[in-house]
Amino acid sequence: MIIRINPRDLSPNEPLAEALGRPVSGQEGLTDHTVVARWPGLDYYTPFDEQQIWTSAEWAEYLADPTWQHPFAASPNGDRRAIWHADVRLAPADRDLTGPEWSEIAHRIARTAGVQRPGDDQGCRWIAVQAQPGRLDLLANLIRSDGTWTAQPHRLLALVTAESRRIEAELGLISPRTGGPDLDSAARFARRATPLADVADGATQLAGLLGQLADENTGPLSTVRGLVEHAAHRLGRLPHVQAQASAHHLELIARRLHGIQQDLDATVAALPTSPAAPARPTPPPYQAAVAPVPPGARPAR
Repeated sequence: MIIRINPRDLSPNEPLAEALGRPVSGQEGLTDHTVVARWPGLDYYTPFDEQQIWTSAEWAEYLADPTWQHPFAASPNGDRRAIWHADVRLAPADRDLTGPEWSEIAHRIARTAGVQRPGDDQGCRWIAVQAQPGRLDLLANLIRSDGTWTAQPHRLLALVTAESRRIEAELGLISPRTGGPDLDSAARFARRATPLADVADGATQLAGLLGQLADENTGPLSTVRGLVEHAAHRLGRLPHVQAQASAHHLELIARRLHGIQQDLDATVAALPTSPAAPARPTPPPYQAAVAPVPPGARPAR
């Protein structure tokens, strides 16, 4: 499983369209095979005799309502971008999950992300959409029903990634970094190193572990660098001078992360590993991962 937290948005329409893989519509009804989980408080606000199959446009309106009902609610930074969107993707070789399994994943990620708290009847409105193969999207309005802004935990990405590792183990799913670090446990972090089966040398094991950290395609440093570059690109499109300066600062951070990857590769190359251990390719020279986007276009994800 790979989980991605997208930039917050003002409206749920574009995130919901991305989750569905098609435009939001007032004609297409979404059954519980598509909306596999949601805020439990919806049952208190919708009388039983009005339960129906809502269209995607109605679900978008439902998510947007708190923004209009509480016009003065804002984040700690003073913005009104209240729509939180995260997507979870399975490995291509993973088995097909059942509806209840998707629902379980949704509720666990929602609790970890702070958008659902047991017994909180004034919490966030949120839904989980499973409309594309091997993918689950969670959308939430961070403005609670009582008009306050939901405080999400610090190190949110690390927490939901650790929860993803636990879900993988329980459901028998493939990890995107098989043998790689487990953010939830230092012991399992070390155990998941992937030395060759016939090599017991400690330096070889360490080389494998460091190599996974620096891997350009699947390593956690590469993932973090990509997120930093994406944030820099979005900030760079804003007209404010402060945003431009922040974008430049993030680009420098991305360069430093790339330098760390190269330093780790150099360290691995210098370790006295077994000659049977395969050589790892050197990461290519640093280039920003995000190409320029025409004005008004939504950056690719």
